[in-house]
Amino acid sequence: MNYTDGVREIEVVVIGAGQAGLAAAFHLRRVGYEPDRDFVVLDHSPRPGGAWQFRWPTLTYDKVHGMHALPGMVLTDADPGRPSSEVIGGYFDTYERTFGLRVHRPVSVLAVRASGGGGRLLVETSEGGYAPRALINATGTWDRPFWPRFPGQETFRGRQLHSSQYDGPEGFRDARVVVVGGGTSAVQQLMEIAPVAAAATWVTRRPPVFREGPFGEEQGRAAVALVEQRVREGLPPRSVVSVTGLPMTEAVRRARESGVLERLPLFDRVTPNGVTWADGRTVEADAILYATGFRAAIDHLAPLKLREAGGGIRMEGTRALRDARVHLVGYGPSASTIGANRAGRAAVRDIRRLLAEDSQLAYGAAVLERNFAS
Repeated sequence: MNYTDGVREIEVVVIGAGQAGLAAAFHLRRVGYEPDRDFVVLDHSPRPGGAWQFRWPTLTYDKVHGMHALPGMVLTDADPGRPSSEVIGGYFDTYERTFGLRVHRPVSVLAVRASGGGGRLLVETSEGGYAPRALINATGTWDRPFWPRFPGQETFRGRQLHSSQYDGPEGFRDARVVVVGGGTSAVQQLMEIAPVAAAATWVTRRPPVFREGPFGEEQGRAAVALVEQRVREGLPPRSVVSVTGLPMTEAVRRARESGVLERLPLFDRVTPNGVTWADGRTVEADAILYATGFRAAIDHLAPLKLREAGGGIRMEGTRALRDARVHLVGYGPSASTIGANRAGRAAVRDIRRLLAEDSQLAYGAAVLERNFAS
């Protein structure tokens, strides 16, 4: 790693050490890149585990849907009754140590700029600057919870929180709770809250679609194709549930039969004592839980001007069309654990090819210069 004016020159910077970032780091090592010499992994979280380390403690491992193993190491002998944050956090920790990925944490990435000199990017961080020839952004969505806005929200006398702040059902005991959102987290948290709450009301913007039967490779490809279409059009990617539907587990089936998952359409206004609809219906509440999802955490890439008019980033594979040095993994069609693995491998393959081509061009230019001088 070379140093120029306090900025460390390096081949590749990986931002984020969740599933996508670790998969990318694994493949960088596999093709011969050395951590801290050729690439660096930066993670702002305090410990290994990606977003999983922040999941609520009652989300045990047996309730997790679709956790795919990281490349090169299967998660075995996991206790299904342990919190998923502990199980997956421990798995990621072991993975980092086994493959010697040397993740730098906690490190905040402040901004990524177009020029670090010599055709490089400039990555400004809380531990100093890096000037990579390529960037793999794997920051996921956890840091950007989406808060919807409703008239009267500021007048509510009770508690309003996002699902990212949920720490279990006990905080809602004997309370009247409104859960907003149609995704997996909304369903899981509602099913935990309902047995202890005085009343639990579920509201969603659209009628929820529950998916019966297996979700195979063909269905997976179709779902990814729908997300890819939005990315190609320069639009922000939609949530996974919006294209796959909610999985019908046995617990979900029981909750539907007992009436817990009876849903109301989205209310029109928040009042001091609850929520109300335009037709005059009201529901009193002590708490409103917004399980309304997340947006891509890519504000640090803003100086690169990668976004299209529609608000999204157009990509070719994992590469941003507006800057070929930038790869996004765990974004759009790769925002799943298996998709993140594949995207990490694809990004490394593309980066290796492009850097080799750049090196050949630089070598050819140097030869021409020498021949010209002689």
